[in-house]
Amino acid sequence: MDLHALRLSHPFFILNNTNTNALSLRNTILGFNRRSRRWLKLEATNTNGAALDEAAFEAERLALDAEARSAMAQQGQASISDSNDPKAWKWIIRKRIWDSMEAHNFAQNPRPVHHRIPNFVGASSAADKMRLLDVFQAAQCVKVNPDSPQKQVRFLTLSDGKKLLTPQPRLRTGFFSILESNMLPPGTIKEACTSVGVAKHGRPIGLDEKIKVDVIVIGSVAVDPKTGARLGKGEGFAELEYGMLRYMGAIDDSTPVVTSVHDCQLVDDIPVEKLLIHDVPVDIICTPTQVIFTNTSIPKPQGIYWDKLSPEKLGQIRILRELKKRIERETGQKLPTGPSEKLPPTARRGQRG
Repeated sequence: MDLHALRLSHPFFILNNTNTNALSLRNTILGFNRRSRRWLKLEATNTNGAALDEAAFEAERLALDAEARSAMAQQGQASISDSNDPKAWKWIIRKRIWDSMEAHNFAQNPRPVHHRIPNFVGASSAADKMRLLDVFQAAQCVKVNPDSPQKQVRFLTLSDGKKLLTPQPRLRTGFFSILESNMLPPGTIKEACTSVGVAKHGRPIGLDEKIKVDVIVIGSVAVDPKTGARLGKGEGFAELEYGMLRYMGAIDDSTPVVTSVHDCQLVDDIPVEKLLIHDVPVDIICTPTQVIFTNTSIPKPQGIYWDKLSPEKLGQIRILRELKKRIERETGQKLPTGPSEKLPPTARRGQRG
């Protein structure tokens, strides 16, 4: 962005001035006019003159989300039908939870909750319980997933003056963005908790960012309160995000992993022995009615397990390709590649750059 063309006649400060995300094309410049005693707002565009079209951004996000969920539905059904598929048991549990939430009306929009981190009745109450946790109150930076049931957690994080670290959905367009309430225009905290708000107000970070994450909040489809074993919606992005934060030194084994779910999402049939090395266990579970400390003994992932990462997934996520090239350059050794897999249509669109 070339700001030299701007002539500012009042005291201005720039928000989001390092945001170079291709989908976050607008910087916000605020200034206070001492004569009129009013805040002034100027929209600055990037070098190609484009501004963030919020309606188009949201429409594209919803369309890509629908495509991905459709492909996941096909993948899940195929997995359940294949008696030799080692992932079938995960899809069976997921389907049971999704079906139950819809049947008992525990689900909230967006619906149906199938192939999502399901939004649930009482999500705000679960978030309020999370807010009272000692680890949350002491945290200065909280990483929160971008899904609907954790929207209130993102809001509370910013409202309490903490740094919010949140990933781009499916890591489709970037990596993580940082938001801080003192860098947001007045009255925009709620907006900043949405995908559009992150694109407008978040500061994208890279792998070299020096950051310490004090708490990780992760979405779940099902979680075992006795073991801390967790299932997501089946795409593996939470595990990749965790692995990349480990690589950056932002987290370690002691960083608590917290999830918020409906009580009906608590299960007792996740076989720990079938979990994979990159599956992330949960330390604390918050529901609308209770807080559970799992005291999990499941080891936490130590980074990215490249031998489990398919070429298709690698092609989908630019930041992973950058990390792989960096490690190979630093070590002088080529990293292994995992078995091939079929990905949703969004993967093919993401192979640019």
